[in-house]
Amino acid sequence: MQQDFALQSYNYTLPAENIAQHPADARENSRLLILNRHSKQQKHGNFRDIIELFQAGDLLVVNNTKVFPARLHGKKESGGKVEVFLLAYPVENTSQDGTAKTAKVTCLIKSSKRPKPGSTLQLGPDLQARILELLPDGKVQIELHYKASQDLATILAAHGQVPLPPYISRKEGTTEEDRKRYQTVYAKEPGAVAAPTAGLHFSKELLAAIHKKGVESTQITLHVGHGTFAPVRCEDIREHQIHEEYISVSQESADKINAVRKSGGKIWAVGTTTVRTIEFMADANGEVQAGNGWCNLYILPGYTFKTVDNLITNFHLPESSLLFLVSALYGREALMNTYQQAITEGYRFYSYGDAMVITT
Repeated sequence: MQQDFALQSYNYTLPAENIAQHPADARENSRLLILNRHSKQQKHGNFRDIIELFQAGDLLVVNNTKVFPARLHGKKESGGKVEVFLLAYPVENTSQDGTAKTAKVTCLIKSSKRPKPGSTLQLGPDLQARILELLPDGKVQIELHYKASQDLATILAAHGQVPLPPYISRKEGTTEEDRKRYQTVYAKEPGAVAAPTAGLHFSKELLAAIHKKGVESTQITLHVGHGTFAPVRCEDIREHQIHEEYISVSQESADKINAVRKSGGKIWAVGTTTVRTIEFMADANGEVQAGNGWCNLYILPGYTFKTVDNLITNFHLPESSLLFLVSALYGREALMNTYQQAITEGYRFYSYGDAMVITT
């Protein structure tokens, strides 16, 4: 097996102190590791330095998905504690008489004993869940019940918590800081259970400064799913089955991307989620089509990028599909060496951590 396809080739040891537990004091105050895709030259800077890398006529493409409060706590009929983690934004229905609403959704349930189908969970004074079906891989289908006069988003905001990744420790649950900072400033489409973290570095002021240089921006949607944290267990990464995530690209966004490519501008993707969406919706010539559906594009070394030129991204978990994607763009050996240097230099890793940018 070639090293590029061996899972162990993407392993590295990260000291606990390098895992960011809180965001930088201001969004654009994180550090930035600047990499050139072809020369492999490196430069250390502040995230705000990214302004200087853009040229008039370039296009910044961001993922406007919004993290919803997917983690709910409550009690079973027996009185035992239960934690419910919603894996997607619930699909809402109103009863025929208009007095109640229900919403079906797949979730993960953490409790001393797995609830049985037909049983009820109390997730708040005005929110109940009925167990519909036990699914493979520990998943459970439930149906939420609440009054027709109530708004689902409001109920989730009142009773739910932002689902931070497992490597961020919060003994007392998510904080007010998390509710504000574990969300991009342009988030507007609810549906993600994890933030597209490369976008967390952008403030409205920084975006305005980039636009002032003659750089346009556009938005796509990819709802980051729980599968993004699923471990890769295949020793040959080519055998891994990538998770699916819902995506949407408007005609306006597709037209902007295609126009900038034709005019010679660079396509800047903010995050691996944006890369997957753009490349999935691009034809063999790199022209992006509008549409929506489920993206199962698996990008690993050997992949030829059709549309994306430059990538802004965070530092990713060892042996993860996200690490494979970045390796496909920059080269596995060079990327793993860069990660080791970043650890030595004290860069902060993962969701609340520092960023890197790979340019052409």
